Amino acid sequence: MTTSNLILQLKTYCSEYCHHHATTAGLLLIASAWLAGCSNTPPTPVWQIQSSSALMAAQSAYLDGDQRIATLELNKARTQISRTADPLQLARLELHQCALQVASLDWQTCDAFTPLAASATAAERNYAAYLQGLSLTAEAQQQLPPAQQAIAGLNRIDAQSLQTLQSIKDPLSRLVATATLSRRAQNSTPELMTLAIDTASQAGWRRPLLAWLLLQQQWAQAQHMPALAESTRLRIQILQSQGNPLAEPTTSHQRSSAAP
Repeated sequence: MTTSNLILQLKTYCSEYCHHHATTAGLLLIASAWLAGCSNTPPTPVWQIQSSSALMAAQSAYLDGDQRIATLELNKARTQISRTADPLQLARLELHQCALQVASLDWQTCDAFTPLAASATAAERNYAAYLQGLSLTAEAQQQLPPAQQAIAGLNRIDAQSLQTLQSIKDPLSRLVATATLSRRAQNSTPELMTLAIDTASQAGWRRPLLAWLLLQQQWAQAQHMPALAESTRLRIQILQSQGNPLAEPTTSHQRSSAAP
């Protein structure tokens, strides 16, 4: 019996008897224990299962804007990976977190990766440079994650680069690619911002959506486009309301009537 078949059986069982939020990571842990007695295949290390589960929880919380939970789960993942004393594994975790920040237009330096850079491979160091908006050689571009390779060679926002971004299927990879292109080009066009906003909106990711909406609002105000600025303001208000009823906007007539 393979691990994948066992997980499928466990999911079927849990749909009737277990909590409906049972995770694949948890099922992997059960499957590993089950298979250990009937297979010569080494079980998946517990640290790997737990760090993966914590990292996914940290990612979900970060993209939702829940910094407290994101930090808590990220530290759990770091703790599990530290059990291996493997700097490469830890470097990859830190780069993943840096990518989340970039997708949300948070351009702080990836300080947690810096002390690990010497122990990382050239691929990790190239990815770190890419996340900071640096241009890479053609050879270095081929060492990036597959979703980032094509866009890494483009430094202008035009029809070609926008089409390349749209072809990236994974929404998080698309947001990372969009943000890094914007930084290399030192510009954000309406089409680029719309693509990023639509991507984050469809995924329901509050943090990157708010960041890109604020950027669009600033652009609309600078370009004296009141209609776009107002529609963007409304979207920001809806996002920040978190489901609460929106306050009725105050009109100029209401303000003058309320004045003493």
